Amino acid sequence: MSRSWERKVSKNQKEINKRRKKEGKQGIGSAKPQIDRFQGRNYVVPSLLLLLILFYIVLSQPWSDKFLQDPTLFWVTISCYILLGVFYYFRRPYLAVSRDALETRKFTGYKTMRPSDIRKIVIQPGYVIIESVKGANWVFSRVLNRYPISRMAERLKVFSELHRIEMEVKTK
Repeated sequence: MSRSWERKVSKNQKEINKRRKKEGKQGIGSAKPQIDRFQGRNYVVPSLLLLLILFYIVLSQPWSDKFLQDPTLFWVTISCYILLGVFYYFRRPYLAVSRDALETRKFTGYKTMRPSDIRKIVIQPGYVIIESVKGANWVFSRVLNRYPISRMAERLKVFSELHRIEMEVKTK
């Protein structure tokens, strides 16, 4: 279905469901499309920031008599780096798989990939690689971001069969 037709169908479906709800009847269909969201955990960037903080503290030596900086500004800088590390820890990376798109968040913002933009999907032990026709590949790693690779592979297999995308499964 085209996008405009899908919007018309969902709009009419919402109106009918409102009317049926007033009449005490059960709604038809689902108003929201099903989106499977696979979340990981970012621990690499916060760890690097903490190592950078420790390096900065050891290099500056705030306990020595030769410390010529403003101590308040020094500790504000340290606390800002800690706050940045906490922010990156709680900002979880994800892969959202809907019926007609894949979505993720990178450093530069939210990225969406349609089936026509995908060359193939590669499943490896510990990795899912989505190769793009144009641009960089999307790599989801069990080691770096703690993604549930097996569940992602199952859902991406259904997605690739639905849109006739080549899928390659490697076993090492």
